[in-house]
Amino acid sequence: MSSFSHHHLFTPPLPPKSLLSPPTSPRPLHARSPRRVAPIACSGHSSSHSSSSSDLVELPIFPLPLVLFPGAILPLQIFEFRYRIMMHTLLHSDLRFGVLFSDPSLPDLSFSVGCVAEVVKHERLLDDRFFLICKGQERFRLSSFVRRKPYLVASVSFLEDRPSLVEDENGGGSVEALAEEVETLMREVIRLSNRLSGKKETSEVQDLRRNLFPTPFSFFVGSTFEGAPREQQALLELEDTAARLKREKETLRNTLNYLTAASAVKDVFPSSSSSSSQS
Repeated sequence: MSSFSHHHLFTPPLPPKSLLSPPTSPRPLHARSPRRVAPIACSGHSSSHSSSSSDLVELPIFPLPLVLFPGAILPLQIFEFRYRIMMHTLLHSDLRFGVLFSDPSLPDLSFSVGCVAEVVKHERLLDDRFFLICKGQERFRLSSFVRRKPYLVASVSFLEDRPSLVEDENGGGSVEALAEEVETLMREVIRLSNRLSGKKETSEVQDLRRNLFPTPFSFFVGSTFEGAPREQQALLELEDTAARLKREKETLRNTLNYLTAASAVKDVFPSSSSSSSQS
């Protein structure tokens, strides 16, 4: 039985049915930070990204069949015994744990990059289950496991995007310009999707960024790709904002081409489109 119950707050953009307001930038670390540890060799998680002992911290790990992004909201229900133990521990510390994507079709913990989840609201029930509202914070790279029982605890290092510059064919351009292109494509995808589903355009579609800088905006865009968790994981692992935005731009462009063709079919055969949507 699964150890959690998850309710989506973001709608897949292929095509999207609605859109929540973009999240704010992740909050900084609490003053009470995780305990620092020395690196331990870990088979299956070796990486060219070596970290010194001063860069590593201990973090409880919660494998889930989803990808959490910085700034995204994650509601959870905790009922498995070992994760209830984890929650009791977190309630006396800094309420932070690591979410690591676990693909059911692959060997356990095939990925080493995840996202810190901070519990921003919780409710403990009489049967000792927990309802949680979590928010994605910084990304981490798993270095080694400190222990595996009663729940996973790993030593991790935190990731930040490297500075990047995008140049167009004329030698200009910037990451900001690329973010604007992604926002334009996303707006068109939502507009066409709403048109195909018979929904009216809302004001939220007009301003998707809400003054977000390119990096948190790229995380927001990635968080909407819920129907493709492996693609989301690839986006999460990128350490270059421009590379992430470029990949999202390509995905949105392909989606827009598909929706444009579907919209054209609907215009030519409106009756058949409406009857198929009702069936």
